[in-house]
Amino acid sequence: MDIIGMARASGMAVILDGRIGREEYQSVCGSLSALQRFADAVRQGAVQQSGRQKRTTPPARKA
Repeated sequence: MDIIGMARASGMAVILDGRIGREEYQSVCGSLSALQRFADAVRQGAVQQSGRQKRTTPPARKA
């Protein structure tokens, strides 16, 4: 899940994008309505990801 891309698509701005050693740092800011759109997008992404996992899992065998 590309959460930085989702934040941008929700109207948030990436104000820090850097790397120190192996660690990446990214900060975002935005309005409360942008935060709500981001939360909705994350929730929808989780639901879609969960649905894909359920469909790709083979049925359990009975012993």
